[in-house]
Amino acid sequence: MQTRIQGIPHRLSLRWLIVMLLMSAVPAGAKVDTEEAMQSLIDEIRQDTRETRHYTGRDHLSAAVLDAMQRVDRAQFVPPGSELYAWENRPLPIGYGQTISQPFIVALMTDLLDLAPTHRVLEIGTGSAYQAAVLSQLAAEVYTIEIVPELATSAAARLERLGYDNVHVRSGDGRLGWPEAAPFDRIIVTAVGDDIPPRLLEQLAVGGRMVMPIGPRYGGQNLTVIDKTADGIDTTQVLPVQFVPLTGSDEEPDR
Repeated sequence: MQTRIQGIPHRLSLRWLIVMLLMSAVPAGAKVDTEEAMQSLIDEIRQDTRETRHYTGRDHLSAAVLDAMQRVDRAQFVPPGSELYAWENRPLPIGYGQTISQPFIVALMTDLLDLAPTHRVLEIGTGSAYQAAVLSQLAAEVYTIEIVPELATSAAARLERLGYDNVHVRSGDGRLGWPEAAPFDRIIVTAVGDDIPPRLLEQLAVGGRMVMPIGPRYGGQNLTVIDKTADGIDTTQVLPVQFVPLTGSDEEPDR
């Protein structure tokens, strides 16, 4: 089984904790100016990008990725009662021990994928489908797998209601991928593995790219870009992060 929460860059985690403490000071019934809140969120993503540039080599994210972030209403992907906090640059709980991802990490991982409009993308870890919705703005088709059946069902219904008709949702073990829809031009994994899942690598097209955190469960994790070539794979470590483990099996279960 695959469990999923949002990874947080180490140097940004203190600020995230401070924001959590401050949220208790928000008055009940407060309203959010969505346009202003979205612009503030994009400004924070830009700031985080600059602050981590010595790791990532990026002092800015692509205009296409930031535009995609602005076109997805994050408030539609949080539980009822959490809409007020949808525009904070931090993860939020969505039930079943899972979270909706931090917008900066969503934006960075999306940027690292280097998407083209013709690409077919596999996402491991649907959650509330926020990341999938962002990917759908930039790719031709998105296939996303969620281990928690209830989350997979609600994500599929949400995407249909919001009109994201190029996103396909499945409940299952993400380590096995989606073989009948392979090969994929891009794969994104939102939980840490100590190595690259072989089934996912098999389903990545030659010339394709995978983005996932790699490392041990506690400490030493790095957001990693894996490029598949005709001669093998090239890996590049991008940013220290902390994700929960990608669980499950690389073998099909007995029938």
